[in-house]
Amino acid sequence: MYCRKNLKKFGIHKEKCEILSVLDQFIQLISFQPLLMIEIVSVLFLPFIGSILFMPYLIKKLIEKEMVVPDVYKKGEVKIPTGGGIAIILISLLALSLNSLFFKFESMNYVILVVIASFALFGILDDMLDIGRASKLLIMYYCSYPLIQYVTNTTVAFPIVGYVDLGDIYIQLIVPTFVLVAANLINMHSGYNGLSSGLSVIILMSLIIKSIIVMDVDNIFSIISITGATFGFYLFERYPSKIFWGNIGSLTVGSTIGAIIVVQGFVVSGFIMLIPHTVNFLLYVYWKIRKFPTAKFGKIRSDGTLEVPNPLTLKWVLPYYMKVDEKQATKAMFLLTGVFCVIGLFIP
Repeated sequence: MYCRKNLKKFGIHKEKCEILSVLDQFIQLISFQPLLMIEIVSVLFLPFIGSILFMPYLIKKLIEKEMVVPDVYKKGEVKIPTGGGIAIILISLLALSLNSLFFKFESMNYVILVVIASFALFGILDDMLDIGRASKLLIMYYCSYPLIQYVTNTTVAFPIVGYVDLGDIYIQLIVPTFVLVAANLINMHSGYNGLSSGLSVIILMSLIIKSIIVMDVDNIFSIISITGATFGFYLFERYPSKIFWGNIGSLTVGSTIGAIIVVQGFVVSGFIMLIPHTVNFLLYVYWKIRKFPTAKFGKIRSDGTLEVPNPLTLKWVLPYYMKVDEKQATKAMFLLTGVFCVIGLFIP
């Protein structure tokens, strides 16, 4: 408010004023609601610590059961355990249960957990069976249906137009579709060590910060718990990976991203944060339409840089035109998504 009143008086640019206003809201929340901040920190860091403690055990067990896959961008024959994403959902559930002994959570948090757990179970099924793309999409569409009766915010803020109440269209169409799409976008934008999990942490933290800024966090503590567990998992999947999360991980965390976006009404800002993932999907569609030869992975050169067949997936664009290694290409994707997440923070 102060910034707006003195905008002309002090010659402050509108964009700078908006940034100062957001920071002012954030500082006010920390100052006037310290107990809420303690609750957020507890819900975030308990699963984070749990992941760090549990992952070495899980890695050992997966190797013993020979649940391993090749790490194609490493020299020699490197095998990495996969399916580690199950730790994210299990640790999140346990951590939230422990936190519920000290904090009272809104019922929406448990509904969101049911939806995320449904996607996690489907991820396990997807890792075991090939049920076909059409069946897969249909099942995942209905996995998010429990949210429909609990989502009360059906208003979306559109740039220029302003706030629009979409009513039943939002509840019956946008909610299940957005969760489904987000889960698949996260699942598709992967392939490097820590790429998918790292991008997910960036997006989730951005959405949580946005929720804190607008002072609306009561319905997302389950999502904060998933975020903490995902961050802990990322420390083991980052380059060089000690474990991969598999379909169960990408669908679990992807549905988490979709859920926070529709529950909080961040449809426009959430879409902006997911623009790199959307571009990656559109490149895939173009690839299929043009019927280019199928290629799931690239190769590694003798100097450690990546050799990719084409620039028709976002993670391959930089390696196609420049000599970069896997770690550099992953950091470039982090930076790109980070830019769009910052933009999304300042979109209503």
